[in-house]
Amino acid sequence: MPRVNIHDTLNLFSKLTPLRVWNAVKVLSSYYLSLLRKKPVQWGMPISISFEPTTSCNLRCPECPSGLRAFTRPTGMLQKDFFTQTIDEIYKELLYLIFYFQGEPYLNTSFLEMVKYASSKGIYTATSTNAHYLTDEVAKKTVESGLDRLIISIDGTTQESYQSYRVGGNLEKVIAGAKNIVKWKKTLNSKTPFVFFQFLVVKHNEHQIEEIKQLAKEIGVDEVRFKSAQVYDYENDPNQLIPSIDRYSRYRKNKAGETVPKNKMANRCWKLWHANVITWDGLVVPCCFDKDAMHQLGNLKQESFRSVWQNPNYKQFRSELMMGRKNIDICANCSEGVSVWR
Repeated sequence: MPRVNIHDTLNLFSKLTPLRVWNAVKVLSSYYLSLLRKKPVQWGMPISISFEPTTSCNLRCPECPSGLRAFTRPTGMLQKDFFTQTIDEIYKELLYLIFYFQGEPYLNTSFLEMVKYASSKGIYTATSTNAHYLTDEVAKKTVESGLDRLIISIDGTTQESYQSYRVGGNLEKVIAGAKNIVKWKKTLNSKTPFVFFQFLVVKHNEHQIEEIKQLAKEIGVDEVRFKSAQVYDYENDPNQLIPSIDRYSRYRKNKAGETVPKNKMANRCWKLWHANVITWDGLVVPCCFDKDAMHQLGNLKQESFRSVWQNPNYKQFRSELMMGRKNIDICANCSEGVSVWR
C-alpha cells in the first residue's frame, strides 16, 4: 500500500469542514446500508469528483483511447465558466477534486486558473500529467496555483523503455519538468504540490523498478507509486504489456490457462457512492473506467449536479451494479478490489 506522507495527509485533513465531514458520514453510512439491504441507498453528495480538462493528448499510448484517437465522443477543452459554475454548486460538500480523466491537462490553457479557483474554495486538488509541458514558467505557476497533488507518469528510466509505452514521449522533458517543480517548491517554500512518480509496470520496464526509485530520490520527488496496466485485449495481450511479476499484474491465469482479471467482481463499488467523473463537455459518467462516456448518467449543461446525482439513471445504474456487476462492461477491467503496490 502507498506510504502515508504526513504533510500530504495533514494538508488533506486541513480541507475538512463540519459540512464536509457530515457529508462524508452520510455517504459512508448510505453505502454500508446499501450493502446490508442489497439495495442502493444514496445520501449526501460526492466526496470526490474528477473533472476532465481535455481529451487532447500529445502522446500515443497504446492502451489509451486518447492516445489512440479512438474516442467516439468529441475532443475538446473544459471551459472555465462552466467549471466555476459547477464548483460553485458543490464545493461546500466536495473534499477532493481530480483534474484528470483523459488527455493531458496542461494542454488546456485555463487549467491552472481552474486549479486556483478550486483551491480558493478549500478543495484538495490533484492532477496527473505526462510532464512534457512543465517548463520553468509553468512549473512556477503550478506551485503558485495551490495544486495539492501532482502525479507525473513516468514509465521507464531510459528513453527506449519509456517510449515503448509513452509513444512520442521524451524522457528528458519529463525529468526536466519534475526538476522544475521541485525547484520551485523549494524557491517558494511550498509544501505543495505533493509530487510522486507513477510508474506503470509492464513487461518491458519491470526490470527498472529499483532504478525509478533511485531516479526519484535523486530528483527529489516525494514518492514513487507503481500501477498495474489495464489491457483491453488481455486474453491476447497484443502489445505484450502484462508483466511477468505477478504482484504488478492486474491479471492471472485460471486453471484452463486463460488470462482473466484478478478482480473478484463483487456486486458492490464504493466509487458509485462517493465519486464520479465529469467530462469536458458536461457529461456525468460513473467512474474513470467509462473512458468513452458510454454510460451517461446526466448532462450538467441541461440540469444541476444535485439533480443528476439523485436522478433515475444514477439509481438504475447503482441497482444494476448491485444485482450483477460482472454484466457491466466497464467493470470487466476495473482495478477496484485489486491491491495497489509500492
